[in-house]
Amino acid sequence: MMRRGFAAAVAVAVVGMSVAGCGSGYRPSKGEHGAPAATFTAHPAYAGLSEVPERLEADGTTVTVGDPDAPVTVRLYEDPRCPVCEEFETEGGAPQLREATIRRETRVQYTLASFLDDRLGGSGSKKAVNALRAALDAGKFAEYHDLLYANQPEESVDGFTDARLLALAGQVDGLRGPEFDSAVRTMKYRSFVTAAEKRYQKAGGEKDPRGPGTPTAEIEGVRIPAQYNGLLFDGKVFGKLLSDIRTRPRQWQDIPF
Repeated sequence: MMRRGFAAAVAVAVVGMSVAGCGSGYRPSKGEHGAPAATFTAHPAYAGLSEVPERLEADGTTVTVGDPDAPVTVRLYEDPRCPVCEEFETEGGAPQLREATIRRETRVQYTLASFLDDRLGGSGSKKAVNALRAALDAGKFAEYHDLLYANQPEESVDGFTDARLLALAGQVDGLRGPEFDSAVRTMKYRSFVTAAEKRYQKAGGEKDPRGPGTPTAEIEGVRIPAQYNGLLFDGKVFGKLLSDIRTRPRQWQDIPF
């Protein structure tokens, strides 16, 4: 996976293609005489992450955070134990994505993988995904998600225990309670954990039957290839890319990755 040392060069190339290309998955509607008409009406930004709506989609595995009418959709594939996901979430492009979501410019769809448990041993990924699903019931998924990555144990340490997950939940106002605590301790959402992992694996296709790797990002249905993943770790460039896609919606989908 390409890391920060290559981020600037790779990101400039991708952003350049986004400006020069043509076509997009998000199409503005046509005005009366065929001119593009604005389809994104600015609404007041949310006061903070705690006010951003979140929900489980009909597929039963996708957790969406953000305004349903936001003009740009970003899908993320992540595993809670993945240290590269932690880098993206705390130091890379995720803070810019978070701010864009608060401004109602983007919505984020999460597919939560748990494959690292099988590869490294333990159950921390599965327990964390289960706890995140329980947090969604309380309307606290986004806040808890960010807190888990900010306090991620070493990858080799199976550190997301029930006790640790509950202790961290205590830092999210209104999350701890009998229902959440029981869901964590009993693995209430085990079936969700399994289904989400299968959804992640399916996203790899025939080429990557174990899954596309984490973190993987898709913007407006276009997957950023692994060789360009360096842009995920440069916050300013990733933020600019999101802005470019929002303001030039025709110029993204046909980039020749």
